[in-house]
Amino acid sequence: MNRTQKSIPVPWVAALALAGLLLAGCVAQPPPRPVQRVYNEAPPPSPDVYAYPLHGQTPQQQDRDHYECSQWATQQTGFDPSAPGVPPHERVRVVSAGPPPGTGTAVGAVTGAIIGAAISRPWEAATGALAGAVVGGAIGNAADAANAQEAHTVVVNDRRQAAVQEQKAANYRRAIGACLDARGYSVR
Repeated sequence: MNRTQKSIPVPWVAALALAGLLLAGCVAQPPPRPVQRVYNEAPPPSPDVYAYPLHGQTPQQQDRDHYECSQWATQQTGFDPSAPGVPPHERVRVVSAGPPPGTGTAVGAVTGAIIGAAISRPWEAATGALAGAVVGGAIGNAADAANAQEAHTVVVNDRRQAAVQEQKAANYRRAIGACLDARGYSVR
């Protein structure tokens, strides 16, 4: 060791390292906050099909025709409007949004700086802290990017499933309308 360089006494280094580790142990991500999806889109068209009897069909005949056409439309499209379940536009999933953006980067940088300063040589503590902050920040940034990608994937999948469900419902409405039209009803 040079005489021009001053060294920090070992007890101080140990105390700083212990304080750094204790502070690093206090760093924790906040609990995930629930996010409720809000659909700003207009509700989908009504699933109801209105049919007016053009040939004086009796109420019993109307019920039977509607039932048979509903069964036929379900067989043709694979969509059953009477099946249990909530329509996609009314569904609300609660997902964990995780911490706010940038939290991983900040936590990583602080933790990296503390660890970098603690494990470097006493006269290079600032350099170790800087290197640790850079590496920790990069790791935290990668975690933030992964969280954002996961949230985007959930939204895309939900929209895709809703579009498929709406397409099936539209096909069902077309099929039951065609059946009722063929049986002598004016369908709207």
